[in-house]
Amino acid sequence: MTRLDSQPNSYPSDIAFTPTVKALQSRSGSRDAYARMEEEHGWQTRLTPDVARFIEQQTSVFFATASAEGQPYIQHRGGPAGFLHVLDDHTIAFADFAGNRQYITSGNLTDNPKVHLFLVDYAHRRRIKIWGEARVIDDDPALLAKLMPQGYKARGERVIVMSVHAWDVNCPQHIPQRFEAADVAAALQERDERIKDLEAQVAELKRLSTASGA
Repeated sequence: MTRLDSQPNSYPSDIAFTPTVKALQSRSGSRDAYARMEEEHGWQTRLTPDVARFIEQQTSVFFATASAEGQPYIQHRGGPAGFLHVLDDHTIAFADFAGNRQYITSGNLTDNPKVHLFLVDYAHRRRIKIWGEARVIDDDPALLAKLMPQGYKARGERVIVMSVHAWDVNCPQHIPQRFEAADVAAALQERDERIKDLEAQVAELKRLSTASGA
């Protein structure tokens, strides 16, 4: 079983399963199952190669922060596949693109480093939840340039680096199946080319049939 290094008497899932949450699980009858999960395999604290690939394939994610007063804020983050970088098995980083200049995420991180990264792959109906802490780096142009997606029309302003504390994979229940427009367009093009090829074959067979009949 895996335990948090900084809290030897707790499990990684305790980052979400607070005493109040566990009490509610007990009242609802699910606590025994989650207790077995904690003892037998539990949530992980290191990003596996499979999860790292999943992270770097995403083009649309949700990044949650909270103010010093605990007011939550969720911001959509998007870009080409690979805009999220897994630097090592504990660290995710990305370039913060210029936007509406509200700076809520940056301000929240100044006061409260706790963050949550929520990733959903609608096509394969898979979602991963990642808890951790993050910091803003304003003065490292080399790192910013390294994290900027090649050829992407956006201006990077700063870097956000997230230290991963725990992650979990949700079941696919209630996730609607959706597909990226580019993937749909590619599938339709492949279908159209196949139809065109089959039509050409039919036309050739008809020509040969007509010729042999003459």
